[in-house]
Amino acid sequence: MSPTIVRELKQKKPFPSKAEEAAVTLLRTADVIRRFIGAVIEPHGITSQQYNVLRILRGSGERGLPTLEIAERMIESTPGITRLIDRLETKKLVSRERCLTDRRQVFCRITATGLTLLNALDAPMLEAADNALGVLKKTELASLIDLLDRTRAHSNQQFIERRSTQ
Repeated sequence: MSPTIVRELKQKKPFPSKAEEAAVTLLRTADVIRRFIGAVIEPHGITSQQYNVLRILRGSGERGLPTLEIAERMIESTPGITRLIDRLETKKLVSRERCLTDRRQVFCRITATGLTLLNALDAPMLEAADNALGVLKKTELASLIDLLDRTRAHSNQQFIERRSTQ
């Protein structure tokens, strides 16, 4: 028998709506996958958010990115992007440089050490993602991605509308 969220959470009664059940299931699944991925990353001395910053900076190329743009691209939003980058700089995984034309802007770049670490994590991370979602067929993965994209777009729009009326 496949585990359901009601059994997994040892609830005595069903959810009041399918939407609430789906939301709780999504949150619980995201947490499980986050821990699964974290088990690959954390032995290398970085957190999943730090890993995310390194991936963003690797993708940006030699020019790097301003701190606020990194924050916008993060998988999980974080108010402490400066502290996150401080920690990566202390580990010599990123470098920072003030913009010559706008002193308020700081550009971040991944270092050679950061690139080496990411390259070492590429195969294990691919394997972890494949293992975490290996129960799904390719067509199911495509459907899941579509459903999540639509849900995220709708939720983002609802969030924006709610904020504008407050």
